[in-house]
Amino acid sequence: MDYIIHILPNMIQGLGVSAKIFLFTIVLSLPIGVLLAMVRISKVGLFRRLAAMYIYVMRGTPLMLQIMFIYYGLPLMLNIQINDFPAAILAFVANYAAYFAEIFRGGIQSISKGQYEGAKVLGFTYKQTMWHIILPQVVKRVIPPLGNETITLLKDTSLVYILAMNDLMRVTRAFVQRDFDTTPFLVAAVFYLLCTAILTKILAYIEKRYAVYED
Repeated sequence: MDYIIHILPNMIQGLGVSAKIFLFTIVLSLPIGVLLAMVRISKVGLFRRLAAMYIYVMRGTPLMLQIMFIYYGLPLMLNIQINDFPAAILAFVANYAAYFAEIFRGGIQSISKGQYEGAKVLGFTYKQTMWHIILPQVVKRVIPPLGNETITLLKDTSLVYILAMNDLMRVTRAFVQRDFDTTPFLVAAVFYLLCTAILTKILAYIEKRYAVYED
């Protein structure tokens, strides 16, 4: 117990770094995902194909490779310096926006065409139709898959250890290597499980709230 108390402050700091990456990614990637989904189903063929290609590349390559490319590759190609935290955020947002885009695209395309036609008869523009009629229904339908991706994101934050950031996973690994003790792994597992439980509760609450509006 004394050992756990000793390592706890550093591990909580590491958890804070992981939480920042998680929150920044969620806040930025969700709206970008919606925009990508809109482009993905647009009538402009060039934009639609570019969005499809972007999503294919982001979903078809490992997130760790994308992190390494942005942190190590882009500075060499563009002759710029990217710090570890912005590089991590850029990689996570670029990756998860693609996944969220496909979730939103599926939700949008699940709405019947009759609702578009009805909105048009009532004088709604396409933008008004999407904002006031389609997207509220889409959000209700995509909460479960968004929840799954959100939980996956929480666990994927551990990948930033390759950038030597003091996230929860890197702090845990440092303690294990220094002290030859696996207790930090157990503490880290408890942290991840607690965070997952909290996320699950929040998502269940949101899903229940939206269920009120179901037919």
